[in-house]
Amino acid sequence: MELQTTIYLVVGFTFAIYIGIAIWARASTTSEFYVAGGGVNPVMNGMATAADWMSAASFISMAGLIAYMGYGGSLFLMGWTGGYVLLACLLAPYLRKFGKFTVPQFIGDRFYSKSASTLAVVCLLVASLTYIIGQMTGVGVAFSRFLGVTNESGIYIGMAIVFAYAVFGGMKGITYTQVAQYIVLILAYIVPAVFISLNLTGNPLPQLGLGSNMVGTDKSLLVTLNSVINELGFGEYTTSIPGSKLNMFLYTLSLMIGTAGLPHVIMRFFTVKTVADARSSAGWALVFIALLYTTAPAVAAMARMNIHTTINPAVVSTGDVFGKDAALVYDDRPDWFKRWEVTGLLKFQDKNGDGRIQYYNDASKDPAFKKKAEDAGWKGNELTINRDIIVLANPEIALLPNWVIALVAAGGLAAALSTAAGLLMAISAAISHDLVKNVFAPNISEKGELLTGKIAMAASIGVAGYLGLNPPGFAAGTVALAFGIAASTLFPAIMMGIFSKKMNKEGAMAGMLAGLIVTLFYVFAHKGLFFIKGTGYLELVGGANGFFGITPEAFGAVGAGVNFLVAFMVDKVTKEPPEHIQQMVENVRVPRGSGVVTGSH
Repeated sequence: MELQTTIYLVVGFTFAIYIGIAIWARASTTSEFYVAGGGVNPVMNGMATAADWMSAASFISMAGLIAYMGYGGSLFLMGWTGGYVLLACLLAPYLRKFGKFTVPQFIGDRFYSKSASTLAVVCLLVASLTYIIGQMTGVGVAFSRFLGVTNESGIYIGMAIVFAYAVFGGMKGITYTQVAQYIVLILAYIVPAVFISLNLTGNPLPQLGLGSNMVGTDKSLLVTLNSVINELGFGEYTTSIPGSKLNMFLYTLSLMIGTAGLPHVIMRFFTVKTVADARSSAGWALVFIALLYTTAPAVAAMARMNIHTTINPAVVSTGDVFGKDAALVYDDRPDWFKRWEVTGLLKFQDKNGDGRIQYYNDASKDPAFKKKAEDAGWKGNELTINRDIIVLANPEIALLPNWVIALVAAGGLAAALSTAAGLLMAISAAISHDLVKNVFAPNISEKGELLTGKIAMAASIGVAGYLGLNPPGFAAGTVALAFGIAASTLFPAIMMGIFSKKMNKEGAMAGMLAGLIVTLFYVFAHKGLFFIKGTGYLELVGGANGFFGITPEAFGAVGAGVNFLVAFMVDKVTKEPPEHIQQMVENVRVPRGSGVVTGSH
């Protein structure tokens, strides 16, 4: 069976499963719509949480980032995984004990203020809508390549699929669909990795294959890869870090506390019956997440090796970079290369007119390498590879069977759609429950609130699709930006709400505003949005990454620090919380029971 037919069959089968589950799990009450009725099994909730959390960024982008960042790419593994541990240990059980549906509702009740809840909704919407741009972009990338449609058509199809199971099923439909999506995405990630690890190292476990010797040699995969990319001017794969050590630390910290503050992940812990179930599902989710995250470094290194084996065959076998046969002849490029060229995510430009693909680092700072390149007639790197294609293209590059390639297509779509659905659920709940129900129409009936939630979900899907089709100019690195916003706004408020019974509403609100403003200013200014000649960003903070060399993606940790500082300063000069609120905080931290906690307990 030809590749395209196989892809259609596999992807179509998975979509049929998702829609079938949605029809079976239709939400008929607000409890089912917001928290799946609160009775999800911990193991299934752990699986759904893993699918919700492992987005297109984890499935599609992370290995691509690690493949080109090398050792420095470990910040994504440490930040995202560490953040989940932080969430599971410090936040989830207490929020489940509190017994509310959403993060803004927790903040509104804990800080005894509808204004605090509304501000939390604003922060949630900014973070979630920013995050969802990346998911819709991932949907477009996967559809455009594997279903042979345009990027725009791919996003429309993705919107329709999410609409089918999210609007009608709510959290109940999303939960059970995400269980199916997890199974699809984890198989799609691990099965090709096993094949490729066997091909390159003879070891079926990718995690061990990463440190094993290449087949037929006495050199390990990483040693060989280091040698190859050094010869091509890219530098050591196993020692590189992005920017300064301070920036790497703050980047990791920003991802960590941003993960712990993401509302769509936190909501998953309201779908189980008890606090004990919340802890159990958190543990299971970490196991399910670890399957992908321990495989990602191997996928990254093996994909990078396969690309150079194809494009620079001589450098792998002989170390020859500049000889006549050092680069692939463009007319002899393999089929996978041609298929990805059509998407525009793989581009060749013959700068010296010799018909060969010179793929090397023309930004290398090694003068000896530059001189050799110039003497050999090279006039600059001729191949541009979008890092988002690394995981999706890897099975094709490795010449794996068609069914494996089709499985990867289904997995990439499952990862993007599962997280998009979770984000849309968080947005819908914030609008219908935290704004309409709690602020504008407190007497709305349950039926009216359920209808409002479904309308909000449908509208959110429309907005998400629009942002995916027309991403704003600052959308590069949108996933990291979303984590930075969550880190600088929601995480500190939740932490102080649980662990500081003296923190009052004025301090919490001032902290959230300060964290949001300073983070958005730094990010937007870095992108040039505030630059006015003579008075712009360069004069204010000293140029791009001007604040101690910190990149915008890492600035969320600084924003969180500002949030905590401002909150405690304002708290010291304003009235402390009422006694019943302080008692409520004490009750939340008592490690027993699972009912709703109030100050009257």
